Amino acid sequence: MELSKETVRRIRGLIIFTALVIACLWKYDVVGSVLAFVFHVIFPFVLGGAIAFILNVPMNFVQRHLFDEGRIKGKMYMQKLARPASMMIVVFGVVGIVALVMFVLIPQLGTTFANLGTSIQEFIPKLQEWAQEIFHNNRDIMKWVDSLEFDWNKIMETGIDFFKNGAGSVLDSTITAAKNIVSGITTFFIAFVFAVYILLQKEKLGIQAKKVLFAFVRRGRAEAALEVLSLTYNTFSSFLTGQCVEAIILGSMFVVSMAVLRLPYALLIGIVIAFTALVPIFGAFVGCAVGVFMIFIEDPVKALIFVVLFLVLQQVEGNLIYPHVVGNSVGLPSIWVLAAVSIGGSLMGVVGMLVFIPMVSVIYALFREVVYLKLKQREITPQEIEEM
Repeated sequence: MELSKETVRRIRGLIIFTALVIACLWKYDVVGSVLAFVFHVIFPFVLGGAIAFILNVPMNFVQRHLFDEGRIKGKMYMQKLARPASMMIVVFGVVGIVALVMFVLIPQLGTTFANLGTSIQEFIPKLQEWAQEIFHNNRDIMKWVDSLEFDWNKIMETGIDFFKNGAGSVLDSTITAAKNIVSGITTFFIAFVFAVYILLQKEKLGIQAKKVLFAFVRRGRAEAALEVLSLTYNTFSSFLTGQCVEAIILGSMFVVSMAVLRLPYALLIGIVIAFTALVPIFGAFVGCAVGVFMIFIEDPVKALIFVVLFLVLQQVEGNLIYPHVVGNSVGLPSIWVLAAVSIGGSLMGVVGMLVFIPMVSVIYALFREVVYLKLKQREITPQEIEEM
């Protein structure tokens, strides 16, 4: 039996692929080292691509509203300046927001930690009095509570002794940390420059990528790949926009509510919750824990009020804000959102929580299209299945 050229080509490809898989499994440590080295080399460009993707969303918004094609039509200088001007507005806006947050956040954090020792010293006698009233019949708890003490001077002496005794290791750690900081700044600078080039020439780069895709991939598969990439971009950009808007709304609600109830650290806790709320589902609870700790040291009753306020606002956010602002943007049922956050957090930490929701949403949308296509081929309508 004579084999055709196409069959021989497929068999040859299968043999080569099998040989590569066996070689990778046999020398998995070498393969892992090579992959780690390659990722280390391309990481600045991967980071630059991520930065470009994030900045592209607000940049498109600015360019679409400030430099409308109808208004700048025929004005060549405006058309040339539209893209760079939009990018500069977004970059300066992001830097300004970060600077403003740090200008507000860092002084309050410094004041909080400076007063932390005094607050703990004042809180321990109150805790002992409450424990005396509640647990006066329990000797073990009372013995532990009575033994509590906080001596700021001893803590400072312990810290000084640690730095004296471990000066060598601390110096080595400092040098290593300095190298890592310099390396991180260099990596970020390269990534940022790469992101700027992507944003300024994204149409040209897109056309080049399409040419390469259609040159090496069959037309049908290339068109399908472009549809998947378009769906992925739209899903990720919608999720990013919705998540940022939802975080700002939630943080503002906490600042206003805490100010009305005269709870301490309203602005600081509101900013912390806004930032932590960028992580879906679980993020705001981290901000709540920070807020409870800070308020509890000052006044436990107000800490309890804050917990009640948090639960109320979480219900409002979960049932009214999140479904309309974020939920509709990704089109993913709540149970799959929870699954995506859990799996992403287990595999990649906070980054995984942010990435897996739109990623699972894309997979969900593609799988749904495949299911409907299969049902159509078998001449079965979704209504028939719902009525069974």
